[in-house]
Amino acid sequence: MFDATYKIIIFGDAGTGKTTLTQRYMTNLFKSDSKMTIGVEFEVKSIEIDDFKIKLQIWDFGGEERFRFILPTYVKGAAGGIFMYDITNYSSLAHIDDWLLVIQKEAETLFPIIVVGGKGDLADEREVSNDEGIEIAKSRNASAFIECSAKTGANVEIVFESLTKSMMKNSGFY
Repeated sequence: MFDATYKIIIFGDAGTGKTTLTQRYMTNLFKSDSKMTIGVEFEVKSIEIDDFKIKLQIWDFGGEERFRFILPTYVKGAAGGIFMYDITNYSSLAHIDDWLLVIQKEAETLFPIIVVGGKGDLADEREVSNDEGIEIAKSRNASAFIECSAKTGANVEIVFESLTKSMMKNSGFY
């Protein structure tokens, strides 16, 4: 028996690391040869936070423009979202407003969204500073900003834990 079930949508440009983030979270493994997501992929994970049993339904969307048309269908019923960009690719962050527009247009109610800078292990190739990421997240009223690395596992658990706590707060657990 679960205390809550939350639908999470992960969105952002192609190649930002959405699928590797999801796979690292689900399996604690990094697959360097992950394939481009065609449309949407779905995972389920059961977790416990503060003695509450939570089921997460994680919807990972293909980031290519040609798949963006399916995102509105899956926004309905979402309780939280992860906008992911690649810290080594400035344009992946520059498209945040395009993605948020789709979310805000289709969401039944506003839900927590966190901004996640992926590929933190490639900091020497960085095009987006940590401060820029924080500023973008604040200016878009994001619930949090986190940089992570699916390759090393750094902050991957924190991404999902932070979003889950925001969703729990939003639905009255805290």
